[in-house]
Amino acid sequence: MTSTNLTDDLPAYCLNTAEAARAASYQLATLDTEVKNKWLVMSAERLRQSVPAIIEANKKDLAAAPDYGLTDAMIDRLRLDADRVDAIASGLTEIAALPDPVGEVLDGFTRPGGLQILKKRVPLGVVFFIYESRPNVTADAAAICVKSGNAVILRGGKEAIHSSKAIVDILNQCGQEVGIPEGAVQLVATTDREAVGEFLKLNELIDVTIPRGGEGLIRRVAKDATMPVIKHYDGNCHVYVDADADVEMAATIIENAKCQRMGVCNACESLLIHKDIAASALPAIAEKLASHSIEIVADDAAMKHLTGAAKATEADWGSEYLGPKISVAIVDSVQKAAEHINRYGSHHTDAIVTGNMQAAETFTSMVDSSAVMINASTRFNDGGVFGLGAEIGISTDKFHARGPCGMRELTTYKYIVRGNGQIRH
Repeated sequence: MTSTNLTDDLPAYCLNTAEAARAASYQLATLDTEVKNKWLVMSAERLRQSVPAIIEANKKDLAAAPDYGLTDAMIDRLRLDADRVDAIASGLTEIAALPDPVGEVLDGFTRPGGLQILKKRVPLGVVFFIYESRPNVTADAAAICVKSGNAVILRGGKEAIHSSKAIVDILNQCGQEVGIPEGAVQLVATTDREAVGEFLKLNELIDVTIPRGGEGLIRRVAKDATMPVIKHYDGNCHVYVDADADVEMAATIIENAKCQRMGVCNACESLLIHKDIAASALPAIAEKLASHSIEIVADDAAMKHLTGAAKATEADWGSEYLGPKISVAIVDSVQKAAEHINRYGSHHTDAIVTGNMQAAETFTSMVDSSAVMINASTRFNDGGVFGLGAEIGISTDKFHARGPCGMRELTTYKYIVRGNGQIRH
């Protein structure tokens, strides 16, 4: 593994890597599902057999973690043990069990002149994936890209470089044995940040870039990329408690959405509550949040029903806290709740708690987000929970993909037209 010695030849290295991925993508587009599944199952078994070697590589990353300023939570996500390697392997076998999206017929019809027209699902081609220091993401991304017929260039964080290399080496060894084309899965062999910029120039070879990390990284990629980018900047997710909500249900949903795991993009950051239910619901909700030491900032109307809440600023309404803090506001109607969310939210995940299905319909129609929940926690917006298998990210874009991005979101379509000699007059 080279981490620092490619600087002089960096443009050539990045070009060669992308060219290899492009060549592999043409072969992957025609690869039998059986071969892809065999690779996934074999890789899973090989990962389980290689636990000592993977953990040894992971120890090198853990030893360097303090130098990179990683928090305890980040170090925990980086750490691998036998159970976590087994979970990575299980993820591969789960993807093997899912239907192959490539070749699916989306539509088919015959025109009056006899032309038969098929609309079929095909791979995007080459995916450039930039992600944070989580070794399991390396395996997940490689698996869903190859299963959906795409070659992938993996640019993981320097914090997990040894762990990721150990995993990718096993994937490629198995790929060579079963017939996965060389270049289908490549881990960028340098931690030089300039490599990202070089790859972002190669729009003739790379079809899509997917950044998964902090807002700064994503904005840099969106600004510099010469190819389409599937992205989300942040996750300012809301729960709206309607006038017809069950208070106990609302309190339980908010507790889960906010507190079950705070540092993730689908955690609740903002609570909206209808004025007619605020007096009874807010104290019950606040009691649940207090048990997790959640700081509350609120508008003037909500503060009347809360003890110890601070005054919210304008910046609070648009903040993704990723920690023990939540903003609270009172609204007059479901329409006002939707307007607030569309103004301050991040188009990620928003929820309504209500017993009124007309209010739920209004909310889901008005709120412009990738996923809208009715009487359920925002934490459910996840590819695995939705049955998509592993996800490569959650998109808040509208083109080309939206919401959890699994295998189908890594495909596009083409028209195949069959004739018997027709010409156009």
